[in-house]
Amino acid sequence: MSELITLGISHKTAPVQLRERLALTQTAIRGFLQETVEHPEVHEAVVISTCNRTELSLVVGDPVLAESAALGMLAQRAHVRPTELAERIYSPRNCDAARQLFRVCGGLESMIVGEAEIQGQVKRAYEEALAAGTTGPLTNRLFTAALKTGKRVRSETAIGLGRASISSTAVELAMDVLGNKPDPHVVIIGAGETSELTARALAGRGVRTIFVANRHADRARALAERFNGGVVALEELPAQLARADVVVASTASPHPILGEEELAVVMRARHGRPLLLVDIAVPRDIDAACGELDGVTLCDMDDLQSRVAHTISIREAETARAESIVEEEITRFAEWLGSLAVQPTIRALRDYGDAIVEQVLGENEGRWEQVSERDMARVEAVARSVMTRLLHEPTLHLRTLGEGRSHGRLQIMRELFGLEGAPDGATSEQAPVAEHGNVRPLPRRASGS
Repeated sequence: MSELITLGISHKTAPVQLRERLALTQTAIRGFLQETVEHPEVHEAVVISTCNRTELSLVVGDPVLAESAALGMLAQRAHVRPTELAERIYSPRNCDAARQLFRVCGGLESMIVGEAEIQGQVKRAYEEALAAGTTGPLTNRLFTAALKTGKRVRSETAIGLGRASISSTAVELAMDVLGNKPDPHVVIIGAGETSELTARALAGRGVRTIFVANRHADRARALAERFNGGVVALEELPAQLARADVVVASTASPHPILGEEELAVVMRARHGRPLLLVDIAVPRDIDAACGELDGVTLCDMDDLQSRVAHTISIREAETARAESIVEEEITRFAEWLGSLAVQPTIRALRDYGDAIVEQVLGENEGRWEQVSERDMARVEAVARSVMTRLLHEPTLHLRTLGEGRSHGRLQIMRELFGLEGAPDGATSEQAPVAEHGNVRPLPRRASGS
């Protein structure tokens, strides 16, 4: 009997300090997966590890032993006591575990609802587990269904409409201005986290950036290397402004870095070429008066926040529809999961019927006076037809049992037909084929009769 369980932490349950300690690098994931499935109670495993979550999707035998072992592995990795980690862990099972993954794939569990990056991260996590050889029939079906759910959420709702973070909204503004301009010149003032997120989003659009930084020049150089950009000192800012199409400012300076007078000189040298300034610093890096200059468009945090708020309101309005899609797909998954539970009993029931036919034919084998092989074949065919029709309704009833209410009814069915040994709850690939030892022992008809 196998169960699906999820063990995870996310931004909803744990601070970033703990999430960082549990995060798995690309090179560490495969080793962790293989270590996990070495436990005798863990049959399949997939690990999702991002900056906001670490989740283990496991197919297990004994859920208590498996969960305890996986929790211990995670605690050891984070260098915390398992009891301390347990306070931050969520651990849904079966359809609740599937629902968690489907919601993650649909962007419903993200820090910014509807963000699209998570679906790619889930896909890569699944592909890594496939490469490590730690998936199986249940996780294969689970992740295929989850990715399908995420695709449906994004294609059938507007939950991913627009940009819902300050950095992504700044990039959206920049791309509106740049359009299809070849080799655009984008300048980022600062080298902090927001600057990095902005540069990453721009690099994703194929835009090369120039970093301007003094205090964190080393970090700026590291970012420039990662995003195929360049770096200059603050003293070179005027020359960069003269060439720039878009400037994004995000420093921790307590005073404005760019004033009206300096920018006015730059704009005269630009001969009317427009310039977009996006100030995402608090306090502001760019003097508000700069926005009054001809050819200058200045957007500050208030402008960006209003765009973000509008986007989030649209996404929140779409959440109900997205959740409805998740539940539709969960219903399909639950039906499939429930069918796995009844397959061993259906096989045992059919084997039991075959055994009865064999027994009856064997018991009457010596009572036939003159029967041809053809007539004997007809008798056997009639006997099997009676058995098939007799078991038809019970089999149909078994197939309609839903996950979550099947166990009790399966138990009744096994007791009625004497199928005490028939397993339930295993996947079709894992469930042993019901042999005649799973039913009341019946003698087989001798061969050649």
